[in-house]
Amino acid sequence: MRFLKSSNEVKWARKLGVSVGENCRLLNVSFSTEPYLIKLGDHVSATQTRFETHDGGMWIFRHKHPEWDKISGITVGDNVYIGYDCIIMPGVAIGNNVIIGARSVVTKDLPDNVVAVGVPAKVIKSTNEYYKKIKKEVIYTKEMSPKDKKEYLVNYYKK
Repeated sequence: MRFLKSSNEVKWARKLGVSVGENCRLLNVSFSTEPYLIKLGDHVSATQTRFETHDGGMWIFRHKHPEWDKISGITVGDNVYIGYDCIIMPGVAIGNNVIIGARSVVTKDLPDNVVAVGVPAKVIKSTNEYYKKIKKEVIYTKEMSPKDKKEYLVNYYKK
């Protein structure tokens, strides 16, 4: 299973029971003890993200209520980018066309078409506002070879 995780994380997640849509990119993600309660839509990207489906705080009540558990699923919509080192907490639903900033902790549902950041994650702008801002700042290197990209960037940042 460890080899599968390192060679194809989407396939590994599906084998664990995670529902993973098409065209997803998972890089060094982790799932808690109920991965079968997690649904990722199409075109979801997550890097070093932790998907947590249970409330570990139940531990302090375990001696009094050994049978208790608090478990909830997680749903992530289509076309979602989850930045580096985020935590998605139990019961959260993330809408479509959402960007979540690095190291955010998502504790509540996020609607469609928003950018959210922080601990806990809060909506800071719409994806339309984000698009308008970044379209003035983008550079066209995505389809370049690594060699051409390096040459371009070295020259570009000499300015």
